[in-house]
Amino acid sequence: GEDVKPFTPEKAKEIVMSLQQPAVFCNMVGDWPALRWNAKYLSAVLDGKTIQFRLGLKTMDLVPQFETRCSYVKATLEEFLAWSCGQPSCLSGPFRCYEYSKYWAYADYKYIAQVFEDNPEIFQDIRWSDFGFPGRNGKESTLWIGSEGANTPCHLDSYGCNLVFQVQGRKRWHLFPPGDTGFLYPTRIPYEESSVFSKVNVANPDLKRFPEFRNTTPHVVTLSPGQVLLVPRHWWHYVESVDPITVSINSWIELEADHEARVEEAITRMLVCAIKAAEKPGDGDLWLNPTEVEATSHEINLQYLNEAVSAYFKCQKASVSEQAGSSSTGAEQRTSKRKREDDCGPEGCRLPTHEFDFATFKAEKLQKIPFGPHLIQVLPQSQETSSMGAVAVESDGRDLLHEKGGGHFGKLHCTRRQLVMSADCETAAHQVDSDRSPHASNTALSTNDLLDCLVNPLVINLVARLLLERTRV
Repeated sequence: GEDVKPFTPEKAKEIVMSLQQPAVFCNMVGDWPALRWNAKYLSAVLDGKTIQFRLGLKTMDLVPQFETRCSYVKATLEEFLAWSCGQPSCLSGPFRCYEYSKYWAYADYKYIAQVFEDNPEIFQDIRWSDFGFPGRNGKESTLWIGSEGANTPCHLDSYGCNLVFQVQGRKRWHLFPPGDTGFLYPTRIPYEESSVFSKVNVANPDLKRFPEFRNTTPHVVTLSPGQVLLVPRHWWHYVESVDPITVSINSWIELEADHEARVEEAITRMLVCAIKAAEKPGDGDLWLNPTEVEATSHEINLQYLNEAVSAYFKCQKASVSEQAGSSSTGAEQRTSKRKREDDCGPEGCRLPTHEFDFATFKAEKLQKIPFGPHLIQVLPQSQETSSMGAVAVESDGRDLLHEKGGGHFGKLHCTRRQLVMSADCETAAHQVDSDRSPHASNTALSTNDLLDCLVNPLVINLVARLLLERTRV
């Protein structure tokens, strides 16, 4: 018979758009053809087409392996699989300089629309419509294929929230709430639009240099095949492949808050490009992430800023018009409007302000979420999870309901890293390295030290709001 899912598309979307902590959906993709997308199957489908792999060392350093510190090769999936199995043919292939025991390889951020442009019917194998997003399929999704140890440095995404479907192997996710931003030492170097990196290697933290990291609230979950992870807006994450071969598919879901985020990201781009362009290039100063083709000019950046501001006000105007068109003087209509506002969740719309208790509201919202065997709550590290052994969680016992609000970032499906972030003004700002002060070191402050302060998420959020207020007038 027909595959019966634990949540209707409408209910799944409600959860995705309202839940402000990570959770794992189970038993939602059992009938997706994409479940067969293991690396061997994809190798046959691509039939010799090459894709780019990022390679990093398996040895654990105190410094994150940013993409600027990695090597890159173009290879077929067949060559990747042979290398990961230690076959002799790899001695002459694209991986010949990279011993499997010492390196990991990652084909990350591969837009399915581009990789399978000659085979568009395969887009239908991915059915995000089951999560309440009709029409969204592989065309709006991204593919990730990695070997054991492959990882993404800890970062937050400036736009949207993230749905991640695990196909092959397991991946371990280290997640941190937006309120931990100040403890993760955010940086925009290397610069990549829509990604704010942490200077901490969360898998091997240097607590002498980054002592505030002790104050973070990690949420750790191991995602297994057939599960879908929800990464809410502005949650930090470090992701590593646990098994010899991993394949996952994700899609970034747009949110209303992304409009202001684009303004913040435009300001950040302008400042970073202007200051770094004025600096005399130094040896090894790889400040631009490989995902950014080039450092755009001041004129282009200013144009981008104006377009972002214009789009923000256009959205605001449309929202006001919609509210005006649906307003009514009757008590029944007012009650209905308040219900719609509450159902939106704290990130996407305005909430009633009179006598409003946010902590109570959030607790009530969590009580309404149908956690259970089909939706597993990812808890802080010391708390126990319910039933499912595939979700490994640890905690330090901090109460998630009382965490500080903050800003997270994500990617939208339109163009990679084309989005931005906003941070809560209550988040502590501890971004300057403790051993980089004039009293702790004889090293002079660098341009990057200045940028870490100047484009700190808290600072950029304030500048964006001032700029929008000026433009509004």
